[in-house]
Amino acid sequence: MGIINVSPDSFAGDGINNDVVSAVTQAKKLASEGADIIDIGGESTRPQSTSISVDEELQRVIPVLRRLKKEISLPVSIDTYKFEVAREALESGADMINDIWGLKHEPQLAELVAHKRVPLILMSNQRDISPKHNITFPDIISTVLSCLKQSIEQASRAGVSQDNIIIDPGIGFGKTQEQNAELIGRLDELRILQKPILLASSRKSMISSILNLPPEECREGTLATTTIGIASGVDMVRVHDVKETVHVCQISDAIIRGQS
Repeated sequence: MGIINVSPDSFAGDGINNDVVSAVTQAKKLASEGADIIDIGGESTRPQSTSISVDEELQRVIPVLRRLKKEISLPVSIDTYKFEVAREALESGADMINDIWGLKHEPQLAELVAHKRVPLILMSNQRDISPKHNITFPDIISTVLSCLKQSIEQASRAGVSQDNIIIDPGIGFGKTQEQNAELIGRLDELRILQKPILLASSRKSMISSILNLPPEECREGTLATTTIGIASGVDMVRVHDVKETVHVCQISDAIIRGQS
């Protein structure tokens, strides 16, 4: 999954501000490098970031989505937790919804997704409890599993097909850096939920803090987490650097899963 951030204040330094042509050009580049899915986000999710209005998010996302759907054949995901943004995006051709709040903010998203019969990514987000990322949970895996189970049950009650539910442990969302690292080391324990797992660790602050480097220089660190994730049973990776990640996935799959 290749990332397109159309927010000017992206934590990773890759934000594209109000430029449909640049966003579409970048998406086409990611597609040419081997991305399977393009994920478009209009609101920054960096720590202590400020939420933007529905109207502003629509103005950032929808023109890029509509143009992109005319120019590439890949599925396009929309990274949003807002019902109106998701509704308009699906009407404009989006193929899936990536909800960083796992239905905590807008539960009616589940009914929309169920009606449209599209995939839904549910992330475990602890920022409602730990907005400053400074609470140490007794057992981070138990915390994440409990959060994801609630989200899955909520989606299921709304009619979302079990085959359309994908889970994301939420690296960097309300966890301490130590717990982010522990979570990546224990990703295999999420397989008990029997859902495809998405790992979104690309350029996250955990990697920056270990390497003492800015996010845009954390490519190799991200690739290391990708390899660990594949070895742990992860099914999807959401990344900024697609070309290098495709090579890592090919080698890791060949060795670990016997897939060439």
